[in-house]
Amino acid sequence: MTLDPLLLDVLACPEDKGPLWYVAEEGLLYNPRLRRAYAVRDGIPVMLSDDAGLLAQAEHGPLTALADAGAVVVTGPAAEEGGR
Repeated sequence: MTLDPLLLDVLACPEDKGPLWYVAEEGLLYNPRLRRAYAVRDGIPVMLSDDAGLLAQAEHGPLTALADAGAVVVTGPAAEEGGR
């Protein structure tokens, strides 16, 4: 299940207020700056800092590779500006 594009336009990290990477295949929203992952459950983003996972380098690397390959959607205003 993918997230609504209008929702992706306004989503930001609750911690640093920056853009997130939406990785539909993994069902998560990811903040690469803080290495925080937010789950998407039944099409609903769980944007609670207490429920976010902190990813290790071994998990961060593959997500960065997906972003470099254009396989993620950048949320928020950065997406309109060309973001990552």
